[in-house]
Amino acid sequence: MPIKAFLEDQGYEVKAEVIDCDVVAVRNDEPPLIVELKKGLTIDLLLQGINRQIITDSVYLAIPHGKGRMFLQRSKEARNLCRRLGLGLLSVRLDQQKVVVHCDPKQFYPRKIKKRKVALLKEFQMRVGDPNVGGQVGQKIMTAYRQDVLRMVHYLVQNGPTRPRDFISQLNIEKAPSILQQDYYGWFFRIERGVYNLSEMGIKASKEYAHTIKTL
Repeated sequence: MPIKAFLEDQGYEVKAEVIDCDVVAVRNDEPPLIVELKKGLTIDLLLQGINRQIITDSVYLAIPHGKGRMFLQRSKEARNLCRRLGLGLLSVRLDQQKVVVHCDPKQFYPRKIKKRKVALLKEFQMRVGDPNVGGQVGQKIMTAYRQDVLRMVHYLVQNGPTRPRDFISQLNIEKAPSILQQDYYGWFFRIERGVYNLSEMGIKASKEYAHTIKTL
C-alpha cells in the first residue's frame, strides 16, 4: 500500500499482480512503470527486475527500509548495483508507511579511470609469463615487482655484493635503487655505501623460490 499511495500521488493509476508483475503503474501515454517487491535485495529480485526490462525501462525494485549504519552501507552498495543494471531502487519505512527513493532507472555509463587502465596494462606487460592461477586463494600473487625482486635475489646469489647500477645494466631493472632502499620484503641489506647483498631472509627466499627463479 505505501508503494501504491506513493505512485498515485504522482498521478499514476496503480494495480497489483498484473501478469506476474507485483505492481504496475500507468500515467497518460507514458510507458508502464513496474515495481517488484521483496523482503530483501536478493539475486531473484535482481533477475526479476532485469526480466521486466524487456517490457519497459521504468523498473523499480522495492525492499523494506532497515535501521542503523549497516543498512545505510548496504543500501549504498545496492543503489550502485541497481544503477549499473539500469534499475530503480525504493525502500519502504513500514512503521511510517513512507517510500524512500534511492535511485531512478536510467542507462548507466561507467566512468573509466585512465590511471587504473594504464597500471593494469603496465603490470600485464611487465609480468614474465603467467605465474598465477585465476581466482587463487591463500597464495601470494606473483606480481611484476616481486619477479624483479626475485631476479635481483638470484643475481646476488650468483655474483655476491652488487651495486644498483649493475642491476640496471645487467637485468634492465630501472627501479632497482628504490627496490633496494625500500627493501619491502627484507631480503637485502647494505654492506657499505652503494653496495648491497642478501640478508638472511633473502638467502632463505632464494631457496624457497628457487623453482620460480628459474622461470624468470
